Amino acid sequence: MKETATLSRKTILLMAVVTGVIVANLNFIQPIENLIATEFSLSKSVVGALAMVTQLGYAFGLLLIVPLGDIFDRYHLIQVMMVLSIGSLLLAYWAPNAGVFAVATTLVGITSVAPQIIIPYAGYLAPSLQRGKVLGVVLSGLLTGILLSRSFSGLLGSILPWQDIYLIAAVIDLVFLLIVHRYLPHDARGHQDLRYWPVIRTLPQLFLHQRALRGSAINGFCLFGMSNVLWSTLAFYLAAQYHLGSSVAGLLGLLGIAGVLAAPWIGNLVDQRSPRLTIGLSMVLSGLAFVIFWLVGFWLIGLIVGIILLDLGTQFSQVSNQAIVQSLNRQQSSRNNSVFMFSYFLGGSLGTLAATWAWSQAGWTGVCLVAAAFLVVALLGHLIIGEPETLTTD
Repeated sequence: MKETATLSRKTILLMAVVTGVIVANLNFIQPIENLIATEFSLSKSVVGALAMVTQLGYAFGLLLIVPLGDIFDRYHLIQVMMVLSIGSLLLAYWAPNAGVFAVATTLVGITSVAPQIIIPYAGYLAPSLQRGKVLGVVLSGLLTGILLSRSFSGLLGSILPWQDIYLIAAVIDLVFLLIVHRYLPHDARGHQDLRYWPVIRTLPQLFLHQRALRGSAINGFCLFGMSNVLWSTLAFYLAAQYHLGSSVAGLLGLLGIAGVLAAPWIGNLVDQRSPRLTIGLSMVLSGLAFVIFWLVGFWLIGLIVGIILLDLGTQFSQVSNQAIVQSLNRQQSSRNNSVFMFSYFLGGSLGTLAATWAWSQAGWTGVCLVAAAFLVVALLGHLIIGEPETLTTD
């Protein structure tokens, strides 16, 4: 990629890595749900609810904190949120009971929103004709953080007390806070002459008045919901079907490397072809994944193939929708991202809650039926609202 005065390769890489490190905080709980249930004597549905409130907290952090990126210097805002996130991780490490841990994991969700301040910042700095590619690289970091967090958590949970995962994460985040302070570019915009509540009140209007934003919000809601349908129940399924523990759930998370490697290529495809095409591919891949889970998920090879397809489908959706959202209006990019990502993680939290309930009621078939419901809604949004054939340039 050609370097510019505002966004070099090193800056893009830094943004990608920091995005992945911080977003990892949200997913530590998924492979160790069984361990937490045992520690606090909780049922599977209750520990599934704990995983859900992490994502729900993140969704509300996106709604109420990320719009601050359109008001304040993003260089400083990112660091403030990292400090708060470190404090939340330390509380989760210390939590002596389920109640305190529930508060801590909710705060982990709320405070881990720096990636969604970084993403529109990258889109703002990127040349318009390379925005999809730049966002693809940064989102590769996001997906890498998600998949490595599951592996990190699952493997460490098999050899250390699960609480230590949160302590180690806090130390890693502190190291990257120092790196961000030293190397992240300062925001040339500085602080804007905007007030918080009037900015927040514009969010529903942005959703209602921008057709492309509505389409992306619905697609992200459904496709991330489908992803979490799998990841919130995989540890239960592995234990019931194969008598395998958290370490295997973590290792299976590494299969998402296919999505990481594909993200820059997906971004190029969005730039050069059509986001409508790539959104369509996201639904095909995710739907096919759950067909495989349902038909041959009782074989390990079926799980492996399905996970690869599902992570590819999720990445097609995420990169395509981010490229659409960040092309709409540079001056309100944080607010547009807030609306999109609130819907995205609201879908993820609903997918987690619905899947854990379906598992307790109907097992693996119930889980696959929940995913099918998300896919139907995504298809309706694709057909009724649709996506732009090309991205807006500036």
